[in-house]
Parts: sequence; C-alpha cells; structure tokens
Amino acid sequence: MLARLLRTFDLLFYLLVGTLLLTAADPIHTQALDRARGYTRPLEFDYVSWSLEAAWLKMQTSSLGMPSYLSNEARKQIVFEHLFLTERVMQAEAQLARLYADPAIPDKDTATAHLRSELESLHERQSQLAPLAEAILQDQVTAILAGLDLTAVGQPLPPVMYHSSDVPMGLIISPRDHIEQLANISLEPGLTIDQQASLEARVDSGLDVSSLVVPIGGVGVYPTMIMRTTDLPWLLNTIAHEWTHNFLTLRPLGLLYEASPELRTMNETTASIVGGEVGQLVQQTYYPELTATRYTQAGLATYQGYLPPADGEDPSFDFRAEMHETRVNTDRLLAEGKIDQAEAYLESRREFFWQNGYPLRKLNQAYFAFYGAYADVPGGAAGEDPVGPAVRALRAQSPSLAAFVRRIAWMTSFEQLQQAVAAGEDTDG
Repeated sequence: MLARLLRTFDLLFYLLVGTLLLTAADPIHTQALDRARGYTRPLEFDYVSWSLEAAWLKMQTSSLGMPSYLSNEARKQIVFEHLFLTERVMQAEAQLARLYADPAIPDKDTATAHLRSELESLHERQSQLAPLAEAILQDQVTAILAGLDLTAVGQPLPPVMYHSSDVPMGLIISPRDHIEQLANISLEPGLTIDQQASLEARVDSGLDVSSLVVPIGGVGVYPTMIMRTTDLPWLLNTIAHEWTHNFLTLRPLGLLYEASPELRTMNETTASIVGGEVGQLVQQTYYPELTATRYTQAGLATYQGYLPPADGEDPSFDFRAEMHETRVNTDRLLAEGKIDQAEAYLESRREFFWQNGYPLRKLNQAYFAFYGAYADVPGGAAGEDPVGPAVRALRAQSPSLAAFVRRIAWMTSFEQLQQAVAAGEDTDG
C-alpha cells in the first residue's frame, strides 16, 4: 500500500513539473513562432488536457497493481494480445475510412453498420487491455533501467510512465537561407495531406520560411505520449527514448533543450542512444523469440523520416548515405547564398528518392531541421553536423550507459561536450 501511495505521489509531482515546463517552454519566443501561430492556433494540440487524462488513467491502473500478480508468461500474452488488438483496430479504422470515402456507396451508415459495431467491440476490449499492457511494459523497462543503474532510491526518476494514443503532428519551421529549427508547433492528429500542404503553403508564403508538417512517434510530456503501433521493438525503444527526455528535463541538458540547435541535437541523440540500448535489452530479456526489426537500432527519426521501399525496388539503395550527401550539398549551396538553387536541388533529390522507392512528400530545409537532430547513427539527415558524432564518441568513451547519461545530462553547451570528448581521447592516448 505504501509503495502504491508513493507511486501516486511521484506521478502527481512529475505531472505538475512536466505541465509547468511544457507551459513555459512550448513557445520558442521568436517573432517567427509568434507569427506562425497566427496560422496554427485553431489546429494546435491541447497537451494539458491530454496529460491530465493520461495521468488519471495511470493512477487508476497503479492503484490496482495488477502486473505484480501475473506470471512472466501471462504478462507476455497480454502484451501480444494488446498488439494484436491494436492491429485489428487500426485495420478496421482504415477500412471504415475507405468505405466513407467511396463515392459508389450512397448509404454509408447502412453499409458500415456491421464494421462500426465490430470496431466498437474492439475499442471496448482494447480500452480494458491497454492500461494493463502499458503497465507491464513500464515495469519491464523499469527493471532494465534499474539493472543499468539508471535509478535513484531504487527506481528511475521520474518513474517510467507512458500512454499510447493518436499523437499530434509537428509543424517544423526553418529559415530558407540556412537549416535551423525556429519552431515546432504541435497540431491535432489526423490532418489530411491536403490540410498539411495548405498550411505549409500559407506559412511559407506569409513568412518566407521553409515549413513541413511531420509525423511524431512520441512526445516527452508526462506521462509520455507514444503513437499506436504493432511494432514491439520500436515501442520498447520509444518508451525508453521518451523516458530519457523526462529524465533530462529535470537537468540542464533538458532545461536548455531550446537554447541552441546544438543542445537540441545533444538531447535527441542521447535519447536515441538510450532508447536503442534499453529497448534491445528489454527485448532480449523478456521477448527473446522476437526477431529484431530494422527499426530497433535505426533511431526514432529514421523510423519516421521515410517509408520502406516498395516491393521490387533495389534493396542496395543506401537511403542514409544518399540523404547525407543531400544534406551536405544543401548546406554548401545555402552557405554560398544560393537559396533558389538549393531548393531546386532538393526537389530534384526528392524525385530521386521517389524513383528509388522512398516516397518523401517534401524535402526542404525544415525536413533537415527536424530529422537532422537525431544523430545516434552515422550519416543521414544530420550531414556534417559535428554534434552527433561527439555524442556518440562520449558514449563510446563512457564505462557504462548510466555514466554517459549522467555526465551529458549536466552539460550546458556543445563546447563542454567537445572538451569532454577531447579529454577522453587524451586519456585513451
């Protein structure tokens, strides 16, 4: 009973801290952001309401303490049933959307009655199962973090808490003359492609910027928000990735997330490294029968940044290498002041990726401003940015994941990271 009360207190405390930090840090106080919100305010996502609802659900689940009474095999069955139900729900929702869009069906209510009834039953079963499955995965990630010494007073701080739901989309804004994330405005989920393109066109024209609406896999609010998925390796990776953001939020690297592009990349790359290592350990420990997917070690942004190639396309095409070359050439053209040439080049490269099975809707400065911050794997959208390699070098020099995280969490500048890596190289030498 005492443990449950302490967990409830922890949840309320971190929810309060997370809400205050979100409220304080959500706007990047720049003229570009303020002007951009003139276009986005009716579409913006309500994080406070979502966080309160998710916290209430977590407190209800925590008060029951159900996962502790289940065997390991029973826990695994619940998680797999949850993923299976999620797949069925997503398939039924997609089928329902297709039927309502079909002009050949005049009476859509009658035509979809059976499917809507089935979907209602699936949603009811999923609403019962999801909190328990989430609690099990939270406990498993917690156990691995404890084994890695990423705890204080016996548990990770903050405790691992996540909730899967439809997640917001992000409107990314970058200047046209160089690549930098000026704003990341969270929008309601489910915007159609037409709505996304229309918003981007209005923002680009009105502000003379480069913008892009991007899908988001997870958000480091508290409890953390993670998109619905049936990919367990990716889910484990992302639970740990978003927990790392919560951990860093209470330390300088997280508090200074928006202070500079370098600190943002340090933060995201650290979270991606932790997510990859912890997610893999959870899978090996609790789900060893699963075959690792290509997303497990690919990093959060790689999963979101493109779709897999279509069947029959050349599997030897190296997306990361080609995207790295694209970023390097774009940076060079922009540094020379050749903005129009850079944008024409990006469109030609988008067509090149399309021809090789990667259907990118847009490839522009905003694309790199977002995806370039996830640099846990060499190459890709980060180009020649030195921040990612420095973070990876510090991890390689660190005796453990915990030592790496605790050290970088207290850094307040890229210069500190460079000095730490140089000192480690001197020691190794």
